[in-house]
Amino acid sequence: MEYRTIIVEREESVCRVFLNKPESLNALDLEMRAELSDIIEAVRSDPKIKAMIISGKGRAFCAGGDIKSMQQPFKPLDGRKRLKELHRWLTNLIHLPIPVIAAVNGIAAGAGCNLALASDIIIASVDAKFAQSFVKVGLIPDTGGLYFLPRLIGLNRAKELMFTGRMIDAQEAKEIGLVNKVVEADKLLPMASQLAFELANGATNAIALTKRILNLSLNSDLESVLEFEALAQDICFGTEHFIEGRNAFLEKRKPVFK
Repeated sequence: MEYRTIIVEREESVCRVFLNKPESLNALDLEMRAELSDIIEAVRSDPKIKAMIISGKGRAFCAGGDIKSMQQPFKPLDGRKRLKELHRWLTNLIHLPIPVIAAVNGIAAGAGCNLALASDIIIASVDAKFAQSFVKVGLIPDTGGLYFLPRLIGLNRAKELMFTGRMIDAQEAKEIGLVNKVVEADKLLPMASQLAFELANGATNAIALTKRILNLSLNSDLESVLEFEALAQDICFGTEHFIEGRNAFLEKRKPVFK
């Protein structure tokens, strides 16, 4: 597929995806959503890709949904159909068995904010801003925001940001647990790339299983998580990664995972 709204860069085992409609602050129009869906599936199907970075070109990460595409009258269930199509690629992103890093440059509003929340690790530039801006146009938060945000920052904080649509800066986002790191703008992509390569060169089988169980743990009781843990650890004990990690530990050297 030839992409017109995103830029894809592959470097060794890392895939970088840039939203590339800076004139619209990388708003998620139908074409961009289709292209994101395609690249997510391509990454899922490529065993050589071990980590993924999502960022934006221009002065925004993603300004959210494309409001211009919502001018036609909506018939009953049109909105549900629109969201279900969006949910397909969003859940595929969430369930990727590799680490996904959001490198947030500039504005991440509405669905753009929730695209970042659907990632595993969020690194923000000092000029990044986050907003659950749906209420400003008479909508509820979608794209998984109602699920992710309260789990990250707590129910009351999530209510305040979602009820008001208030925009917060990168420092406040870090203070409330919305992002992992805040860095200078010129260090954003180097930092994200460094982390991506570190993870891609790590024990990727263990990372994939850990990610899966962490995601399941949000809706599971302790006994279920312990069972997931036992099954996953049994898998890990049989991998070359464990053998290399164990031997490296005993030999007092850095492991080389392949």
